Amino acid sequence: MGPVAIFCASILLALSMPSSTSAQTPPAPFLPPSPSPAPRFVNLTDLLSVAGPFDTFLDYLLQTQVIDTFQNQVNNTKQGITVFVPKDSAFASLKKSDLGNLTRDQLKTLFLYHAFPKYYSLSDFKNLSNSNPVSTFAGGQYTLNVTDASGLIRIVSNWANPKITSSVYSTAPVAVYEIDRVLLPSAIFSTEPALAPAPETKTPSDLAPAQSGIASAPKSAESSTGDATSYTTAFRLMDCMVLILSATLMLIM
Repeated sequence: MGPVAIFCASILLALSMPSSTSAQTPPAPFLPPSPSPAPRFVNLTDLLSVAGPFDTFLDYLLQTQVIDTFQNQVNNTKQGITVFVPKDSAFASLKKSDLGNLTRDQLKTLFLYHAFPKYYSLSDFKNLSNSNPVSTFAGGQYTLNVTDASGLIRIVSNWANPKITSSVYSTAPVAVYEIDRVLLPSAIFSTEPALAPAPETKTPSDLAPAQSGIASAPKSAESSTGDATSYTTAFRLMDCMVLILSATLMLIM
């Protein structure tokens, strides 16, 4: 075989061999897993301000700084929070002295008592009722019992057993439920607080007799005057008729 043939054969052999560089495919780039979306931020002060009527409850949370404890739970924990919010009429049913005589620490404990340090949806209460008593932010002996009877959910404290009347907000990690009474633990209230007396209301029927009596007095006077005038006129006419008859008889005789 001549040199030319050997050279050509070498070229053909080189071309027929697969290139290791072209045969290798570049590795797929490593992509870290996408992070789960952060929970939606909820400002409890703003929520209670617009979702009311919860002005009284919010005022006490701000006054005792319990709102800071609740908000920190929302912002910095995975457990979340469940808050039971009495509406303004629930506070109005209590005497002012019931809360006015409490110390600052008792007030703070009372409002810490109105929340669980964990998020619970309404559907969770059925199972939660099997785990009574449930701890609150107040800790220790300040626990609550939960009952769920065919969807009627009650939050049971020592002196009050309010029902959940509305779901104000329920998206993890925050649940806010409206209740129709203030929760009253026996550790703060040794006896059941008395309810405030209902305000007296006057109905139109209560005022009607007085108005009728005042209005009838002038009418009675007018009626008496008219009757007296009628009798006087009648007597004068009779006198005139007697005089005329007498004069006529004298002329005839």
